[in-house]
Amino acid sequence: MLSALARVATRRPLTVILIWLLLLVAGFGLGTRVFGDLEGSVEVVEGSESQRTEELLDKLSTEGASIQAIVESGDLAGLRSEIREATADVRELAGIADVPEGMPSEDGEALLIPVEFVQGLADDDEEGLAEEVAERFHAIDGATVHVSGGPLLGVQLGGQAQEDVASAEIISLPVVLIVLLLIFGGLRAAALPLVVTISGVAGAFLALYGFSLVTDVSVYAVQVTTMLGLGLAVDYALLMVVRFREERASAGSVAEAVERTVARAGRTVLFSGLTVAVCLTGLMVFPNLFLRSMGLAAAAVVVVDMLAAVTLLPALLTKFGGKIAPASPRRRLFGRASEREPGQVFARLARFSARRPVAVTVAVAVGLVLLALPATQMTMNLGDARQLKQGTEARELYDAVRAHYPEGTGLDPVSVVIMPGAEPDCERRIRALPGIARAESVKTGDGTTLLDLYPKGTVDGAQATGLVEQIRDLRGAEPVHVTGNAAHMVDFRAMLAERAPWAIVIVLVGIFALLFAFTGSLLIPVRTILTTLLSLGAALGVVTWVFQDGHLAGWLGAEGLGALSLTAPPLIIAIAFGLAMDYELFILARMREEWLRSGDHRAAVVTGLRQSGRVVTCAAVLLAIVFGAFMTGSFSPILQIGLGLTLAVLIDATVVRMLLVPATMTLLGGRAWWAPRRLRRLHDRFGLKE
Repeated sequence: MLSALARVATRRPLTVILIWLLLLVAGFGLGTRVFGDLEGSVEVVEGSESQRTEELLDKLSTEGASIQAIVESGDLAGLRSEIREATADVRELAGIADVPEGMPSEDGEALLIPVEFVQGLADDDEEGLAEEVAERFHAIDGATVHVSGGPLLGVQLGGQAQEDVASAEIISLPVVLIVLLLIFGGLRAAALPLVVTISGVAGAFLALYGFSLVTDVSVYAVQVTTMLGLGLAVDYALLMVVRFREERASAGSVAEAVERTVARAGRTVLFSGLTVAVCLTGLMVFPNLFLRSMGLAAAAVVVVDMLAAVTLLPALLTKFGGKIAPASPRRRLFGRASEREPGQVFARLARFSARRPVAVTVAVAVGLVLLALPATQMTMNLGDARQLKQGTEARELYDAVRAHYPEGTGLDPVSVVIMPGAEPDCERRIRALPGIARAESVKTGDGTTLLDLYPKGTVDGAQATGLVEQIRDLRGAEPVHVTGNAAHMVDFRAMLAERAPWAIVIVLVGIFALLFAFTGSLLIPVRTILTTLLSLGAALGVVTWVFQDGHLAGWLGAEGLGALSLTAPPLIIAIAFGLAMDYELFILARMREEWLRSGDHRAAVVTGLRQSGRVVTCAAVLLAIVFGAFMTGSFSPILQIGLGLTLAVLIDATVVRMLLVPATMTLLGGRAWWAPRRLRRLHDRFGLKE
């Protein structure tokens, strides 16, 4: 298969380039439409009690979505007539169900005005109406006005997502190009990975737009898939170009060098892409639209990058690779001439680890476990407007409400539906539960009670989620149902606890099978999974220490929130695990070549690391630049994901791959490549080879 792709690329390079050019135009033209259709909700679990109750509420209630406006002024009384006029104008807008009287603050300096929409509005109509309402309230002179919530919050989050993505690309792409210039010492070779990277981003947008036509796409999906698409495209292109320069030194022609590159490095890219995709498709076992769509979209982006590396890049190398200088035995990293053979630093690291395998293994493992310890106290929640930077509309409204009103004001309530047939004192017993700031209820025509409980603390904090659990314990067999953000959070955590073991099994079995097909060994997959878990745990531990506990969070323009975003840990785990496999395969490919050539396990370790160390290090630096650029944004969940992936990449590519891998491979010795005779025959027959 790889040979066939290489022949197509070398014989029809212009055709392949034209096809990818069309994809590029479609991605940046059609694909960017996804920015206008992003979903901010991530917590809904399909089939859960909270989702079913929310659907029941939609049928029982005549109201649709709602937004809030807060008017702040030192002379609120003097603005009373203007506020009434604005409220009356909003009430007359088509699609508005009600604008209740505003709630004045105790200090007399703020007025909180809820605006309720009618049911059944289309998403576009809802967003347009919300913007009309915001525009009218913002026209009040002499006051500070903030409007957010409901559909406006989704628009504001989507706008922040688009701004952060654009900023990250503006920052990262020029820096990546400069680093590639330093690595290759020439513009032509440096530009090729960048072309593949841009194609990967276009593919990411096009994949997301395709998914948006059949399902909701999360506001986080744009940033995460763009981040992943950029990183993997750089990784794969770097590996291929470095190998091409090596093959150029011995091949008789450019076409022959390209075909050798695809056959050898292309095999690593293929397995790497499949491994990352397997890690991400583990998200699809969760009955949650956000996780499933993220798994599908990110896996699609991985496939796009992989295909670009084994089709577009060979075509570009065929067309323009003749002027790329072959690798020189006297050229090392950053293009500086040297009498030394390339990779001597990495060879020395491998020899150091091989001489002291037990000491290195214990020291590295203990250090990574210590870094991972904060992750044992990790908690997750939906978060609130504090996840946004100061100055954004939603954050300003949140801060104003917290400054002027009692605890629980403005929060989404815990909504309880008490059906006919419940005990007469059921509502009284629920209202008597601790942790409730205030409660409101209304009865429908059929005798159903709709009870809204406003908890103390945050919308999905310990008191709010504890209240949900207390209601569910208290009701027994009575027809009482609970929904709201806190209930969604409780159901999401239960879903994770139930389905995570299945996701882990699927991912580990898939990775084990792919690594066995790649190496023909049973022990190497086990060692790889264990060492990767150490680096992943360390990265999660640091993210928890920073964003949950608040240490050094201010340096990143964030603050300690007492919990991590619901979205961050699953995505960090899935993506970082896949990227770690990326580097493992880069190294194992070279170790395996030497093992098959010489049969000397110690020489395989040293030679493999010497030949792959530069690629892994450069790839890690480039990925860290890409992920680090996303940390220049202002959205806390993306900051968490960016920091987690940056740390995971750097820890894995340095401490783990340069020290722990050669140490553990030395401890295994020749047994590292062992497999039972039947499995060996199976690999000889079906395992993918050059």
